[in-house]
Amino acid sequence: MMAPILEARNVVKRYGRFTAVAGVSLQVQPHTVHAIIGPNGAGKTTLFHTLTGVVPLTSGAILLNGRDIGALAGDARVRLGMSRSFQVTSLFPTLTVQENLRVAAQGVRSREALHFWSTRLLFGAHRDLIDGVLERISLTACRDRLSSELSHGQQRRLEVGMALASRPQIILLDEPTSGMGVDDIGAMQEIIGSLRKDLTVLLIEHNMSIVMSISDTITVMQLGAVLVEGKPDQIKHDERVREAYLGKAGLKGI
Repeated sequence: MMAPILEARNVVKRYGRFTAVAGVSLQVQPHTVHAIIGPNGAGKTTLFHTLTGVVPLTSGAILLNGRDIGALAGDARVRLGMSRSFQVTSLFPTLTVQENLRVAAQGVRSREALHFWSTRLLFGAHRDLIDGVLERISLTACRDRLSSELSHGQQRRLEVGMALASRPQIILLDEPTSGMGVDDIGAMQEIIGSLRKDLTVLLIEHNMSIVMSISDTITVMQLGAVLVEGKPDQIKHDERVREAYLGKAGLKGI
């Protein structure tokens, strides 16, 4: 087994007396899709926030490529190769699709981040990157449209594109198919599944069909802790998962 690209060691996050994440440990292997599932309140999003620096750890350690990043701010983690999307779409509505991608690309480097409107940067250093991301998320034809004019599914794809524009080694996706229609879900599933060729994906996802079809490893959380972890077939037939998360009917039909 290769060394993990991302590792959480006994991560704890408390808010006063409430423990949202209770000693979670996991290893994310390079060039895999690793899914985290669990019922509402299981601590999935809080874990994501600790991994990406949105909220500080109470205790434990987070390692990226073997380096302890637990005390680093979120922007420093981005510069080291970590990127994420959020459950609620967070785009710049008055900017075009390609301008949103440019902002994301420039934001990795602090000097460039101060020059959002530089046409030299748009049509120079980042042009190939933006073109590649647009093709990957199937929005090339929409490059000059305002992001606010896109459909919900297109906006979700653009948000993934913005995460990709930072040139990450690992991308964390929080409910990437949330609110999508059937056709859009299929497109997002294809995008996520293709990412493992070039980078690593850690995602929270409620759509179990997608989780089972594209994941290499699945971690199931319950009450802030890891309940079980394994391959999709193992998780699908694990009685603890059936009872604690999916109910007695389990994953029948998936």
